[in-house]
Amino acid sequence: MTKIDIINRVAEQTGLPRQDADTAIETIIALIKDSLARDEPVILRRFGSFQTRVKNPRLGRNPKTGEEAEISARKVVRFKAGKYFKSSVNGTS
Repeated sequence: MTKIDIINRVAEQTGLPRQDADTAIETIIALIKDSLARDEPVILRRFGSFQTRVKNPRLGRNPKTGEEAEISARKVVRFKAGKYFKSSVNGTS
């Protein structure tokens, strides 16, 4: 499923015009990105949570040449599925 599919389904199920559904989905995504950029976790009850973690710098290896290269520190986003989300995916709800 793509973002366009989600927008179309939201428009169908809510009766909103497609443009309004698009605006709503884009706003939700922007809010999640902004919160994560400020290192604030995003918790969506019964779905899951997003949070950032810092990966320390380390030495890596170029797989083509075998040469060592430093990988700089960076932030990564982690999603942890909630209990109800997991049970829905597994069909045990």
